[in-house]
Parts: sequence; C-alpha cells; structure tokens
Amino acid sequence: MITEYKLPGVPVEGTRNLGPDNATLRVHTKRQGAAAKAGHDLVIEVTAWEGTLSLGDPPGVSLVVDTTSFKVIEGSGGVQKLDDDDKANIEQTIDDEVLLRRKVKFKSTDVSVDGDRIKVTGDLRLNMNTNSVTFELQLSPDGKLGGGAVLKQSDWGMTPYTALFGALKVADEVEVRIEADLGQ
Repeated sequence: MITEYKLPGVPVEGTRNLGPDNATLRVHTKRQGAAAKAGHDLVIEVTAWEGTLSLGDPPGVSLVVDTTSFKVIEGSGGVQKLDDDDKANIEQTIDDEVLLRRKVKFKSTDVSVDGDRIKVTGDLRLNMNTNSVTFELQLSPDGKLGGGAVLKQSDWGMTPYTALFGALKVADEVEVRIEADLGQ
C-alpha cells in the first residue's frame, strides 16, 4: 500500500480529478481478416469521462466513461482515407452495436508504485460484464502520466465488429491509453 508518493517538483499526493479538460483517454484498434487492407486501424478519443487518481493513503483509481462520446480522430491504412461520413458511421456503430450506449466503469482494487511506475489493478465493467484488468502507468519527473492496458473484447462477452461477411474485422485486442499532466 502507498502511504506517500512524491517526485521532485510534482505534488501527486492526495486526489486528482481527471477528465477531458486535463487528460486524454483513447482507444486504439487494429484490423485483421482477409480484407484487412480495406479497413483502417483507428484511434478513438473519449470526449466525456471522469476519473480520480489518489496516491495518498489509501491509494485508488476510478473512472466512468460515457460510451456515446467516442470520436474517431484517426484512421490509418485502408484503401481510401476516412472522411467525416465514415467517421460518423463508425461512431454510430460503436454506440448501437458494440458498446450499446452503456457506461464503462473502473474501480481499482490494488495500486502499487515502483519508482516512476504505477501499476493499477481493478474491476472494469463493460457491456454488463466485469473483469479484472491491470493498467501500467508511468509518471515522469515533470508530472506527465501515461500508460494503458490491452483489453480483449471477448473477455467482456463482446464479439469484435466485422464487415464484408467477416472478411474484415476489428482485432479482439484493443489498447486503452491515458495521458495526463499532473504537474499543472
């Protein structure tokens, strides 16, 4: 258990509120299948979420995500560039078919610090299923916090999205990343 955690010039004791105003939360997807060249690897930003980070005693992390706030900010690869209509269609599919407009919630069960590395393990509730997940974070001397976790959609009862009769699909594993500046 952490009783105190300080870096020179970066007061990170106590509780910090995190959200889109002072941090970014992104989901990175990859494509696979026989028609993978037609699809895009996506970077999706979550624009409505709130979290807390406490490195005091007791330490803890919590997060609530509004899944209707996912915005496609980048699509790499593919036969053609994603346009605004493509992005809107992807966002609509995420809302209606993938995350079903349900909130995502995370609450830590264990937080440990080793030097500048923070390991956060907790329960992630996604699409009415809860599983344990571990986020690996790093805190730099200037207060920049970054890191993430790889999640397997099928672990939460989700079937990765497919198109073109299954020849193009989103990989089962997606990466969730957070970046924040705690030195502000």
